[in-house]
Amino acid sequence: MNFNYSESQNMIAQMVRDFAEKEIKPKLMEWDESQVFPIEVFKKLGELGLLGVLVPEQYGGSGLSYKDYVIAIKELASVCGSIGLSMAAHNSLCTGHILQFANEEQKQKWLPKLATGEWIGAWGLTEANTGSDAMRMRTTAKKDGEYWVINGAKNWITHGITGNVAVVLVRTGELLDSHGITAFVVERGTPGFKAGKKEDKLGMRASETAEMIFEDCRVHESNILGEVGEGFIQAMKVLDGGRISIAALSLGIANGAYKASVQYAKEREQFGKAIANFQAIAFKLADMATKIEAAELLTLQAAAMKDKGEKITKEGAFAKYYASEVAVEVSTDAVQIFGGYGYTKEYPVEKFYRDSKLCTIGEGTSEIQKLVISREVLKD
Repeated sequence: MNFNYSESQNMIAQMVRDFAEKEIKPKLMEWDESQVFPIEVFKKLGELGLLGVLVPEQYGGSGLSYKDYVIAIKELASVCGSIGLSMAAHNSLCTGHILQFANEEQKQKWLPKLATGEWIGAWGLTEANTGSDAMRMRTTAKKDGEYWVINGAKNWITHGITGNVAVVLVRTGELLDSHGITAFVVERGTPGFKAGKKEDKLGMRASETAEMIFEDCRVHESNILGEVGEGFIQAMKVLDGGRISIAALSLGIANGAYKASVQYAKEREQFGKAIANFQAIAFKLADMATKIEAAELLTLQAAAMKDKGEKITKEGAFAKYYASEVAVEVSTDAVQIFGGYGYTKEYPVEKFYRDSKLCTIGEGTSEIQKLVISREVLKD
């Protein structure tokens, strides 16, 4: 499925495919089994310009478009969802937040390290008791002269242990006040900032997910992104764009499962012929292909609007909601096509199956996407 890719976009896709085949595929199950985040391999994405895809060249990035970004994540996730997830979180959340809301001095300070992969980024919004209900966050920052003192914890954070720098959303005002949350950039090594428990996950096991803990962590006011109280509004805008990256991640997982299924259905014989010749299997493949095509169109529509600077709250949610559900449906059907073999770790579809479920949860659950979509359509 090639939606009018330019020559440079075809080159990006091929570059990522080659990288994934050489650097990721041989060890992906080893990393998955041991839950190892392959930092050195991840940093090689920085050398390829894939950790600063959207960052302008003046800050060490690639200065590419959102469509380019979607293509890169999709190709990566077609081989390994875990590495695709880490790339998405690094680019869209941490780096993306700084790119959108930092002042010039802050951009010069942090973006070159993030865009080149010298530093790995984390983004902290979620807490143990506030998943979708972010307005009730308990992590607070109290002003003390030129410094703010942060106390609390963030949960389910991609790169919560290995991240060199984190954008953290904390309460600086009253509970449930959308103007009572502020975004701080906190560097690893800051006293009072430490990693907590690493999660033992169903899928995406080579993408590290962990707690970030703050105990009297003093952060200078120069580390605030934008103004005090703007954090929640910033976070919602960051998530609008981030949802496109999760849609792309979902597309990749679905595409990987689908391609494996087509190949297997042509090779696997039962009752004297390839199972692809049985209508039950052929129709499954038809449904998979149709859903993936529709999900890709929604994702590219959102990316095109983002590139034009248009509001994408509804379109980003469309893409994320539909593509993530398609990833689960397609990978489930893939396991069914493979039969007993699909339930073993010798074949790739069981990993796509496990990885897919996170796409319907992270960066806003499917239920939250429906909430966002319904609010937008009722405004019309």
